[in-house]
Amino acid sequence: MKTSDLIGAFILKMLDEANGDIELKRNELAQQFGVVPSQINYVISSRFTPEHGYRIESRRGGGGCIKITRVSFADDRYRQLMHVINGIGDALTQFEAFVFLQNLASYGYIEEKTHKLIRAAISDNTLSAVPVELRDYVRAAITKSMLMAD
Repeated sequence: MKTSDLIGAFILKMLDEANGDIELKRNELAQQFGVVPSQINYVISSRFTPEHGYRIESRRGGGGCIKITRVSFADDRYRQLMHVINGIGDALTQFEAFVFLQNLASYGYIEEKTHKLIRAAISDNTLSAVPVELRDYVRAAITKSMLMAD
């Protein structure tokens, strides 16, 4: 078994024992497995992604504290929303984004307040300081990030 597999299995076991919510110190974990901290980063960034049902919070300094939370799939809504977010692509026009958000709100994937907040954050007016040729890319990135945070 590869070291990355062992590290991944170890983290999964910790998540199971802690009911899906753990805090790790990257440097300590790296030392425990005899690897460099970037190996821990690799395992976390490749196996514990939002697409796999995890939320990651990382803090710099202090040994690289990383919080991993397993998102419950008891409600299939989260899985469906992740599928939709992954389908957004790299760029969204204002019109496409507004229609997309309206559909999410209409089908109950996001609340109306969230819909309005994201819409305000990604409007052409709000993004006026961003060069026109980059706006659609920035808008897509902001939309994805805000939907993930909801």
